[in-house]
Amino acid sequence: MIKITNGHQYPVADTLFVFALESEAGIVFDGKNKLITGIGKVNAAIELTREIHIRKPKLIVNLGSAGSKGFHKGEVVCCTRFIQRDMDVRGLGFQMYETPLSGIPPVLEYGLKMENLKEGICGSGDSFEMNHSETDYNIVDMEAYPLALIAQKEHIPFLCLKYISDDAGSDAADDWSVQVHLASEAFKKILFS
Repeated sequence: MIKITNGHQYPVADTLFVFALESEAGIVFDGKNKLITGIGKVNAAIELTREIHIRKPKLIVNLGSAGSKGFHKGEVVCCTRFIQRDMDVRGLGFQMYETPLSGIPPVLEYGLKMENLKEGICGSGDSFEMNHSETDYNIVDMEAYPLALIAQKEHIPFLCLKYISDDAGSDAADDWSVQVHLASEAFKKILFS
């Protein structure tokens, strides 16, 4: 069972574990319902949509690495709010991060809160951020926003846990390449202990 809170538990067999990269999953998730989407918002959206219609999961768990200046390397943070950080149509009168004419607020609030984990706001975009200075979000990734949005639209509970692999600063690429391999073990301790 995946225990989110005392009131929310889901069978592992009914859970879809979603990663961008195989290196984030390691061998910990072999034999489980694992989906590797590839990097970026479009790949994540395509692959999750396809997999939902095949497997019909009762819970979607997005697990992956992320950068942050507000959390420490090696921490696992639960994200319940999401921003599409590269959406900027202010020139046409829309708010920063707002997708025009979608009816979706600039900050998407969807996701289960996991007991004993800090919460974060995840900014997803199609770039590897190495100069993070925005204050609207405190975690940077490349896939969580569309995953959360699809889960919401499909009425499937969603849990998003991010392993902080780097500080989204000038050393982010080097830090990420070392830290990403530690993510699966950190997720194992939280989800399967």
